[in-house]
Amino acid sequence: MIYFISDVHLGFFEKEQDFPREMLFLKLLDRIKEDAKQIYFVGDIFDYWFDYKTVIPKRFFRVLAKFWELKQCGIKIDYIIGNHDFGHLSFFEKELDIPIYQDDIMVNLLGKKFYIAHGDGKNPADKGYIWLKKIIRNHISLKLYLKLHPNIGIGLAAGSSKKSRAYTDNRDHLDDEPMRDFAFSKIDEGYDYVIMGHRHKSEFTKYKNGYYVNLGEWFREPYCANYDGNNMYLRKVSEIL
Repeated sequence: MIYFISDVHLGFFEKEQDFPREMLFLKLLDRIKEDAKQIYFVGDIFDYWFDYKTVIPKRFFRVLAKFWELKQCGIKIDYIIGNHDFGHLSFFEKELDIPIYQDDIMVNLLGKKFYIAHGDGKNPADKGYIWLKKIIRNHISLKLYLKLHPNIGIGLAAGSSKKSRAYTDNRDHLDDEPMRDFAFSKIDEGYDYVIMGHRHKSEFTKYKNGYYVNLGEWFREPYCANYDGNNMYLRKVSEIL
């Protein structure tokens, strides 16, 4: 079984308020460990992420330990960064053996063509964000940011992620159609499945000979998608557990 999860946004609320969602995420990972061959994290699992040469956000240690446990079980994990958790240096790849993808993934899975993307920047009208994305993800920008003391850098990232969330919520209705149009264009190119998150609205839409799947978000009703080689399923986490 291949699983797809996005937009858990761990770290958005204060620790006590975030804790139930974190425990639900860990419970899901324990459940899918039983039959998972591969897991794709499709961005914004964390509401913010920056790792320094010797420092990582300590708040996420339980989740990181679970990632390592899954790897030790022989489960392949791929991590596509989102618009919140893009501040990766080397921790995931060197310590967890989890590759980090800055861009979309095009891959053949169990005989089907998949296009997997977080989904940010797919609205061509949002030129401001497209330019901002190029600036903040530039390796020079990241290198300069990491000159800040970790307490300051991680603190700023946590604060700015909340502002970004408010901005995204206000634009949700504007990004809906462009993301769907982008997905349909990829199906026209021959992809069987287009998987995205970011939109914070779950969706499973058939288009011609393919399917567009949006993984939704974990603030209101957590979702998870899985593919068994024959069928794709998008289910509420509560139904899986």
